[in-house]
Amino acid sequence: MSFANELAVGLAATPRRISPKWFYDEAGSALFERICALPEYYLTRTEMAMLDHWAPEIAALVGPEVDIVEFGAGSTRKLRVLLGALESPRAYTPVDISGEYLVREVQALLADHPALHVQPVVADFTADLTPPPALGRRVGFYPGSSIGNFDPTDAEALLRRFAGWLDGGALLIGVDLVKAPALLHAAYNDAQGVTAAFNLNLLARANRELGADFKLAAWAHSAFYNPPAQRIEMHLMSLRAQRVSFDGRHFDFAEGDSIHTENSYKYTVASFQALARRAGFEPAAVWTDPLQRFSLHWLTPKEPE
Repeated sequence: MSFANELAVGLAATPRRISPKWFYDEAGSALFERICALPEYYLTRTEMAMLDHWAPEIAALVGPEVDIVEFGAGSTRKLRVLLGALESPRAYTPVDISGEYLVREVQALLADHPALHVQPVVADFTADLTPPPALGRRVGFYPGSSIGNFDPTDAEALLRRFAGWLDGGALLIGVDLVKAPALLHAAYNDAQGVTAAFNLNLLARANRELGADFKLAAWAHSAFYNPPAQRIEMHLMSLRAQRVSFDGRHFDFAEGDSIHTENSYKYTVASFQALARRAGFEPAAVWTDPLQRFSLHWLTPKEPE
């Protein structure tokens, strides 16, 4: 479904919502890279440190001459850590919805790894995906805890699709862990307001691409931890009564109404392993940081019964 159609459906729904995949136009991708460098945003630096520390052990599990398929590739910084430890990787297949950003990242990667065969795929991997022919045994890479953006039922379905696309290959996936609400709140409400700009860019994108008339000053970023659901919720809240129009359609908002833009579910190691099993993977190795904030999981395909 197109951005225009999803936005129209989401604004007509109760409660109103829009998928976080639409955050990632060129401006949104650049803002997210800024988020990853924020002092409050522990996720990226924690995962990077873990990849750097455990790279030799991970590389031994991955094995030689593989085709790495990275879902939601974005920046290639984490992939580069793995490349430095892998033995003779055959190919890299990055999949991302933000085409211009992906092309630039691939060009920079090729400048440093000219012998690597790179097959970029500009696509929404939450929908149907046809990967290019494998040039080696496929291994999936899904860092960043983006699996948390999906409700558990949808996360299970997505992992099942990953298993099909990997055709018997294993998956290395990053998963954020349950922790103190104050740490989570700070990570999604940074002092510099970059996360707020990232959230509001969704409305700016609708203005740029769809001719919508969102008045950004009439909206506020809202992010909070929902303990019973074990998730961060991000919303855009209307600061006044207003009407928004695009493509001949009109949507009325009262003061305090919101558009739900993102969930970020947090897991325990055990709860994520249970999810992976339901999706057809067998949990194998798992690594956590010393503060137990983040986890990396090596999932292998289940043997047929």
